[in-house]
Amino acid sequence: MKKSNFKAFLLLCAVSLALIACSNANSTPTDEQEVNAKENKAGGTVRIAMSTEVDHLDPYQSAATDTMSMMDNVYDGLLDTDESGELVPAIAESYDISENGRVYTFKLKENVMFHDGSELTAEDVKYSYEKLAGLSGDEPISSQFEVIEKVETPSDFEVVITLKETNSAFLAANIRPILPADYDNHSEKPIGAGPFKFAEYKVGQELRLVKYEDYYDEEKVPKLDEVQFKIMPDPESAILAMRSGEIDVIPGISAQGKEQLGDTIETIAAPQNMVQLMALNNQVEPLNDLRVRKAINLVIDKDMIIDMVAEGDGVKLGSNFSPSMELYYQAGLEDTYQPHLDEAKKLLKEAGYKDGFNLELTVPSDYQFHVDTAQVITEQLGQVGIQVDIKRIEFSTWLEKVYNQAQYESTIIGFTGKLDPYEILRRYVSDYNNNFVQFENEEYDALIKEALAATDEKALAHIYKQAQTILTEKAASVFIMDPYRTVAMKKGLQGWKMYPIQKFNLEDLYYTE
Repeated sequence: MKKSNFKAFLLLCAVSLALIACSNANSTPTDEQEVNAKENKAGGTVRIAMSTEVDHLDPYQSAATDTMSMMDNVYDGLLDTDESGELVPAIAESYDISENGRVYTFKLKENVMFHDGSELTAEDVKYSYEKLAGLSGDEPISSQFEVIEKVETPSDFEVVITLKETNSAFLAANIRPILPADYDNHSEKPIGAGPFKFAEYKVGQELRLVKYEDYYDEEKVPKLDEVQFKIMPDPESAILAMRSGEIDVIPGISAQGKEQLGDTIETIAAPQNMVQLMALNNQVEPLNDLRVRKAINLVIDKDMIIDMVAEGDGVKLGSNFSPSMELYYQAGLEDTYQPHLDEAKKLLKEAGYKDGFNLELTVPSDYQFHVDTAQVITEQLGQVGIQVDIKRIEFSTWLEKVYNQAQYESTIIGFTGKLDPYEILRRYVSDYNNNFVQFENEEYDALIKEALAATDEKALAHIYKQAQTILTEKAASVFIMDPYRTVAMKKGLQGWKMYPIQKFNLEDLYYTE
């Protein structure tokens, strides 16, 4: 089976240093030595502003991307990802996939220690994967792992996983955290094998992690002593806190915020493989009518939203896929629905809504970017008589009412990027548990099922491009943009990297001053 080759569409900043050596017989340290000393400076605390609350400390119960990004530093999986989206070894030293694509054999690194001092072995992987797959007697925790037929441990450091059927998306699933066997108190005191240990969590205030001295990857033992995630839903408060020196990092700052902080910060920016969309509940009236969904798409001016909300820092989309995933991206769909008010009014009239209708737009209040987008869309839809009522709710409530129960009409949200296209596009499969858009299309379902069984990369790409086209033609929702993520850091803090998924590489951070 060929291994997938994911290319991230990244814009990274490079800094060059001009070094002048001193030749005095009684020389003080050279400039190069001073720079190296700064780069190797260890210790310190980094305080990071987070706009959302922690939804669950247990990694198998958490659904929020921000939470998973924070806790990813406490846990490690068999595999990890680099900045280009390539899968790289983590707890696993190596792996092999059988010719039929059903048997995965992982060889584990030895001397990997959990934070409680116990050694991580094949039994911990077996425990974790059987828990995720529902093989331990409980309901499956992750649909990604339901495909597992059995997990075997021929030795303490070898795991053999047999799938029920070929599944092209399974390899990327192996970034999920490995937990210590038979320990179930992660909701209060998480224990992993990552570079940072859980220290404390204060609801609504902060999550605190500390350096794990015995991290198995000696080259990745953190230079920092501590990381504090400060819960700050108000972006303006985060900016003021950074200006006053109370915050060191804002992982997603607006152009306006960047301007406010000026030259007091350093930034790094890149597309984030996210799909911001106006999700339309396909099972509620009048959104269950294709003509109405198309009309909404014809009214919304995505370029205007990108200019007004993202300050131009966004890539326009036409389906639920970002060009960051270049191999699988179907280009051209972004121009399918150009703003055309007359055509939109014609479609609404045909559907029986000549004078428009009332539409409730639910928005997670924790995300100002989505709130701002909702306000622009409200003005645009008003041009054809669609009267929008913006309903702001906390993200925790959004997860429960919208994501889990599909109790909404429309919403603005960002679908975070994944390492495998299946995990992105499965969200619209009819029987997927969290298909809260409630999109149903037999041809689409068949394509996604076909993709899972494919082993040829070119054939796989063709299938996923067809699926994207269906989402566009059926106007499943309004796919707006992949907004750039701009990270703001205090000067003197170095090492932050950008990935095609939201990931915080805290083990690489260090202070130079």
